[in-house]
This record gives sequence, structure tokens and C-alpha cells, in this order.
Amino acid sequence: MRNRRLLLLMFAMTAQFVAAETQVIAHRGASAYLPEHTREAYLLAYGQGADFLEPDLVLSSDGVLVALHDATLEATSNVAEVFPDRAREDERFYALDFTLAELRRLNFGERVDPVTGQARFPERWPAGQGRFGIVTFDELLELTLELNRTTGRTVGVYPELKFPRLHRESGLDSAAALIAALESHGLPREDFPVFIQCFEPEPLQRIRAEHGDRYALVQLIGENRWAINRVNYDQMRSADGLQRIAEYADGIGIAFGRLIETGADGNPRQSELFGRARGLGLEIHPYTLRRESMPGDVELESMLDFLIHGLKVEALFTDHPDVALLVREKR
Repeated sequence: MRNRRLLLLMFAMTAQFVAAETQVIAHRGASAYLPEHTREAYLLAYGQGADFLEPDLVLSSDGVLVALHDATLEATSNVAEVFPDRAREDERFYALDFTLAELRRLNFGERVDPVTGQARFPERWPAGQGRFGIVTFDELLELTLELNRTTGRTVGVYPELKFPRLHRESGLDSAAALIAALESHGLPREDFPVFIQCFEPEPLQRIRAEHGDRYALVQLIGENRWAINRVNYDQMRSADGLQRIAEYADGIGIAFGRLIETGADGNPRQSELFGRARGLGLEIHPYTLRRESMPGDVELESMLDFLIHGLKVEALFTDHPDVALLVREKR
């Protein structure tokens, strides 16, 4: 594990950045400005200077990894118009029921509420406007590799395995597909770092057992009220839970609010959970920094400043890579 963390520090030491700086992860691309997980959003994030591009990954029915946050398609595409008869009994359209060729027929766009059709973030790119296609993981890897070659930068990818249990129930192994894709491109390597993240521990434990320290692994910690899977996140945040995570992962990804508490003087300070994780040598990568998710009257820039220059987190997920980079450069 120590060798893996040393390697991660070496990855960060480029001509542009130093190891002590918080790495900026473009959450689903520059998703504050263009529809999430689209080629355009990834390109913009790269151009803004992000250190990592973050795709959520699900499998098509023919085993191709594609960038998609949900297991279903109706919130970000026109699937109900193109394939009106392909919903399951729950009236939802699952990506793993469609081939890549079928997914290519869909138009993807800004996230909406499937019931009301209203945009999740009304101030962002207009819902339903423009033409955006699905992006495969291989396409994103090739794009980033070539941009790194032509620009001389060291930008990595930070894939998230989405719903691995759901995939297994359909006879699909998303973790194996991810490792195969990375190996086919000879990744990770010194000029192309990779983090693998997941809300479910089993895939990360399996990757560690089968591949040792080759891959940097981050255990995502959610909230039990989300009911997204069968994981007990309350237990995962406990001292024993964090100790268990440290046995197979290099870091945790967690909601930024869990890392902060208010001191007796009324000022923000690190939470007990933050101290426990740091004490175990775990990297801390808070999510998701976006204007729409700030508590009360807190500004995005202020929260970024506290996490980057106050808590000095190793990395953070943001929809606004450009804003995070500006804050990071402030001394």
C-alpha cells in the first residue's frame, strides 16, 4: 500500500503541478457547462486544465463500457421516443438492455426529471438543445492519451464502476471489463494516472486481491438514505469501517459536508471522520463541488478554498474545473 501511495505522489509531480496540490477531478466532464458525460464536456474539462476526467461506467448489453451516471437512460436521453417499447416492468429503460449500436441512436443532453421533464439544474445548458452522443470508455481513453501526447500534459482518468451488483445479476462483469480496457491501453503509467472508484466494496476488494497495488482504488462512501445498493455506509464511516477500507483501498470519496464541522469559535474545522481517515493514511477526495449544492449562503469558491488550502485534501470532484483551478492557484 505504501508503494502505491508513493507512486500516486510521483504521478502528481509534473511540470505544471506539484504533489502537495489538490488534484482537480472533472466530475462527468465540465458538467456545469455542457451535458454530463458527453465528448464535448470532457474536451472542455481538459481544456480548462483538469487533472482527471471522471466517467461513470455502465455496460451495454453487448459488453461495451459507456459513460453514463444512471443505470437507466430516461433522465439524460430521448430513449422513450426512439425505443418506446423497450422499458422494463418498472417503466424504466436500462442501458444494459441496449447494444452499443442502439445507444448510438440516442440523443443525450442535460439531466431532467423523467416525470416532469424539468431540468435538474435550470441555469445550465438548456435541456433538449443540441446533439450529443454516447461516449465509450475506450473513446475517452484514446482521446485523453492523444491530447496528452499533443499537449505534453499529464491528465488521468478516474472511472467509477456503477451498479456492479446489478450488472452481475444480468450476467455482466463491469469490473473485469474495466481492467481489460485499461490493460489494452497499457494503463496506468507514469504519464497517465488512473484511480478506480466504486460505491460497492466487493469490486475494489477483488481488484486489489487479483492485481495487488497496480491500480489506485477509492472507496466511495454514500448515505444509507439514498438506498442505492445494499451497503451500510453508516458502518463504513465508523472507525472499524474506515480501518477495513484501508486494508484494500488507497482513499475514500465522500460528501464534502462529512469532512467539516463547526468549532467552538464558530469557524469550520476538520471533522472527526476526516482525522480518522488521515490517521489511517487514506487519501480524501470529497464530492461533489457545484454551485447548486452549496449549503446556505456559502459560495462555491469559499468551500473550495477551505478544502484545498485549509484541509488540503488530495483531490476533489467538481462540476466546475475552471473555478477549482483558479482557487487552487490562489496563495
